[in-house]
Amino acid sequence: MYLYIKSIHIIFVVCWMAGLFYIVRLFIYHTEAQAKPDAERIILSTQFELMERKLMNIITTPSMLLTLAAGIAMLFIAPAWLQQPWLHIKLAFVGGLIVYHIICIRKMQQMRRGIYTWTSTQLRIWNEVATLFLFAIVFLAVMKNAVNWIYGVVGLILLAMILMSAVKIYKYFRLKR
Repeated sequence: MYLYIKSIHIIFVVCWMAGLFYIVRLFIYHTEAQAKPDAERIILSTQFELMERKLMNIITTPSMLLTLAAGIAMLFIAPAWLQQPWLHIKLAFVGGLIVYHIICIRKMQQMRRGIYTWTSTQLRIWNEVATLFLFAIVFLAVMKNAVNWIYGVVGLILLAMILMSAVKIYKYFRLKR
């Protein structure tokens, strides 16, 4: 039974992460649409609001809930995992990902009210935060106690620097056009 639940857990992690990556991409397009002429901006904003709401309510949030339910079920079946230090760290990153998810919901609600506090560049950087959570969670889940924490932290910092550089390079070439 454990392996079936683990499979469900992995499937819904993939769905959850896909939703989180795509929702922020929609936020970027939605924010950039605000610079369009009125008629175009209204049509685009209405469409982005619909897409964001459906993505969050039909795919992303249910996937998060099913991921968490399957994770809790695995811990119920194998409570000894709770004695492992790596799992405590993984659960902290999962907690961070849940906070990320909630912030995305709030951003969606703000945009629906016409409040755009982040630029498209800030949203691109925000999108990479989910990538950092994903890397940390997957490496912890796969490597468990084999992870050397110093290398892990250095690796995450390097990954963050690479991702942020990529965002800046993309912005440079986008503005150059």
